[in-house]
Amino acid sequence: MGTDVDAFLRRLAQALRPRANQSADVLLRVLRAELPEMWKDDELSLVALEETAGHVTAFLDMMEHGLDVSEVETPASAPEVARRFARRGVPVSTLLRAYRLGHVSLLQMIQREATRLTGDWELINAAGLRLIATGFEYVDRGSEQVVAAYQEERDRLLRRRLLLTNEASRRIGTTLDTARTARELAEVGTDDFADLVTVDLFESVLQDDGTPPPVLRRVAQHPAPDGGPDLAVATGRTHTYPAGSEPAHALATGQPLLRHRTDSDTAERTGGPLAPGVHSALLLPLRARGNTLGLAQFFRHRTVTPFDEEDLLLAQEIAARAAVYIDNARRYTQERSTALALQRSLLPRRPVAQSAAETAARYLPSGSGAGVGGDWYDVIPLSGARVALVVGDVVGRGLHAAATMGRLRTAVRAFADIDLMPDELLTHLDDVVIRLQREEWAEEGETSATCLYAIYDPVSRLCSLASAGHVLPAVVTPLAAEDGTPAGRTVDFPEMPIGPPLGLGGLPFETAQFELPEGSLLALFTDGLLESRRRDVDTGRSLLSDVLARAPGSPEELCDRLLAALLPSRPADDVALLVARTQALDPGHVAVLDLPSDPAAVSRARDFTTGRLTAWGLEELAFTTELVVSELVTNAIRYGKGPIQLRLILQSTLTCEVSDASSTAPHLRRARAFDEGGRGLLLVAQLTEHWGTRHTREGKVIWAEQLLPAEGGGVLG
Repeated sequence: MGTDVDAFLRRLAQALRPRANQSADVLLRVLRAELPEMWKDDELSLVALEETAGHVTAFLDMMEHGLDVSEVETPASAPEVARRFARRGVPVSTLLRAYRLGHVSLLQMIQREATRLTGDWELINAAGLRLIATGFEYVDRGSEQVVAAYQEERDRLLRRRLLLTNEASRRIGTTLDTARTARELAEVGTDDFADLVTVDLFESVLQDDGTPPPVLRRVAQHPAPDGGPDLAVATGRTHTYPAGSEPAHALATGQPLLRHRTDSDTAERTGGPLAPGVHSALLLPLRARGNTLGLAQFFRHRTVTPFDEEDLLLAQEIAARAAVYIDNARRYTQERSTALALQRSLLPRRPVAQSAAETAARYLPSGSGAGVGGDWYDVIPLSGARVALVVGDVVGRGLHAAATMGRLRTAVRAFADIDLMPDELLTHLDDVVIRLQREEWAEEGETSATCLYAIYDPVSRLCSLASAGHVLPAVVTPLAAEDGTPAGRTVDFPEMPIGPPLGLGGLPFETAQFELPEGSLLALFTDGLLESRRRDVDTGRSLLSDVLARAPGSPEELCDRLLAALLPSRPADDVALLVARTQALDPGHVAVLDLPSDPAAVSRARDFTTGRLTAWGLEELAFTTELVVSELVTNAIRYGKGPIQLRLILQSTLTCEVSDASSTAPHLRRARAFDEGGRGLLLVAQLTEHWGTRHTREGKVIWAEQLLPAEGGGVLG
């Protein structure tokens, strides 16, 4: 019987072999009908037809030649078909079902052919049993190879997607720049995944100006669509998606969408069906912290394999990470803009009117992600034609540092208004910082700052300065040859003790004094000007000295040269820079008279004042000035102690100063009807523009300023 079965199987194989390709086509049509989800790709159908024909031929070889299953090679295209199904995301269970269904259908075809060749049902049944056993063995062996190829491809895809996810983590969010982060998302998305990626962000995310949410801007598009789909929106352009369109729906619901081309798609572009040439797309709303920031779209037009559900999950993960980075960049940009606006509003907006020094200043926020710092500078006119130059740095970043800077700058101006010496001013400022620490410790942590405070007097050409943990200024003094012509410049850094930073308390500050020739330069700055990742402080000082040694005549130009030479395009720290070129008051604009502590000296002071005002051409101020001088000298004689000195200073105003050796400061008071005194200072305050008291190491100075007549006044010489 066995010989008869073998012979019958040979006859069957020989009868079916001429129709092998036709049989393969029939089997494929059966699979299409039973498993339509597997056959959406026409190119895959062609490869599957080749594979099916190979299986039919292999099976007929076993029947005709009586071969064992191990002696028959499965079609070479079978592993490739399995890999393609793996890339398509077809489950392996569906693939195995297709194999079983295909072989069952082949056995049915052979069974029908057997009934046409013989009516011996015993032979037919025996041959059928042999075919079933062989078929199952063939299916098992072929399935092992197919599953191995399928799993190998799936593992490769998983490794690739893991690498893509890691690449997204590494390459997206490298800066706190919103547009740059969007471009990084587009670049990563086209790295062996999508053929084209576009990123649209709401205009309100980019500008924070209240633009209605429907308005988007195309922030990124990669690669450039040369030869690819024709997109209606160019990079940098604003647009909106039509209501009811798929992008608009994705933005409204926050739900991602996998889109494949259908026969109903037209040539519409933005906001409609897929653009011509695109066969699949992923629409991914960019959401972070409960807010929708925009929409990322992934397109495939060159890659044959369309997107599948697993691609959608991968793209969602990448887009979710990018959305967080974009939101971080948006929040940072908003906070930085707010802090920078606050910072600039708290700094001087224009040069302060004063004649002791020509000044110029710059403030540069850091270019890193650290945020705006608390660096500041100030120029404060003082009594007696003097000027205060201030530079400080609050430790920390952001709004808190900017607000603290504003409070300290206000405090410095208040203390400067009462004419404190530099060391005394820093002592009071130290107390202010300590109080701020106590108020804000629970919420903001420790508050600390550094400050350099300098006073320049154009009459004596003395510079007095003290430092609270701050870098010392550079002092540039002009050199003169024996004939008086300019002979270069020297650049020095004063040797003086630097006090502790503000906020430590209990430690003293020290004031240093030195004389400056007219035309000297003072360069005050924060440490961000010298410190850099690429050089140490000593190298920065040397570079600073080289620039100052060749200093141009204008402080404005010098500021620009210093920043260009010392700073990179994106400095790592904030920088405040203040440059002052000193001026000296013409000795002819200063008049000094020493007075005894005797009431008779008051008339002498009045006569001296009248004579000096006549020489200056200010006769119309004589009556008022005589009255002011009389009151101030009388006050010094009555309540102070000698030596007493009267000094008249002519610059942009006329200043009368009376100094004595007493530290007791006068103050305004309301005189009662029958009081004989108490009206002098009130009279001075009414007749002058400003008046005040400043304490010195030797005593005090009471001063009063008057505005000059429109046609009169002096100038610095």
